[in-house]
Amino acid sequence: MDTDVQNYVRTLTLRSPDHYRVGPFTVRHNPGWALKFANYAIPDQDAAPTSRDVEDLVTAMRAHDRLPRLEFLPAWAPAVEPALLAAGFTVENRAPVLACTPGTLLAPKPVDGLRIAEPATDAEFTTAAAVQHTGFGGQGGPGDGEIAWLRAATDGGGASALAVLDGQPAGSGCCSSPAGGISELTGLAVAGPFRRRGAGAALSAWLTRAAFDRGCHTVWLEPGDPGVERIYAGIGYRRVGEKLDVSLEPGS
Repeated sequence: MDTDVQNYVRTLTLRSPDHYRVGPFTVRHNPGWALKFANYAIPDQDAAPTSRDVEDLVTAMRAHDRLPRLEFLPAWAPAVEPALLAAGFTVENRAPVLACTPGTLLAPKPVDGLRIAEPATDAEFTTAAAVQHTGFGGQGGPGDGEIAWLRAATDGGGASALAVLDGQPAGSGCCSSPAGGISELTGLAVAGPFRRRGAGAALSAWLTRAAFDRGCHTVWLEPGDPGVERIYAGIGYRRVGEKLDVSLEPGS
């Protein structure tokens, strides 16, 4: 399953019109969104990069005004992590990879007053993107890239959602465009005043079910912390592997 997940991510990156290749790496480049989580490199399967390969990757990503950074499952290319660490990269995060199938998805507890629907109008997509933008620590309003990202999920056969609780925007997220029957639940954010009320679990389950209804057989995600992992476990997600985030800070 971990190989399937990594192949899915690489496939979507290769579909992006703005991706580029550097040696044994494919770089996901988002020209309208500089957020580091939207810009990163993925190694080829079983890649064994030389020091020159890593140097060329750093040069290319900095030329695109992006932090040299990779996200990948170590089991996909075991030789890559040692090569990056030897070049001065540092580990940002190691996180479990969780996956859910139609047979394991569980219904969350109902939340009174919660309404979840897919954005349809420009205003609804902007509102959903604003919840994400703020939820991930952004200031001001969302950029065009954030709004386009949600639209791309819906238009590409995935799903996006806006949750409203007590008449206020409470959460948003999406299941990205599928590849080979696999989709990623990503960008899930719940506004501060509505946390710990069950909105996150309900929104996650709604999006996961929407992906299954649109033909996916697996939805995967990367939980932000152990507390969040417990929420996903409560609706049927199970560990299938580990994901590594590494980067090279300026001046390194």
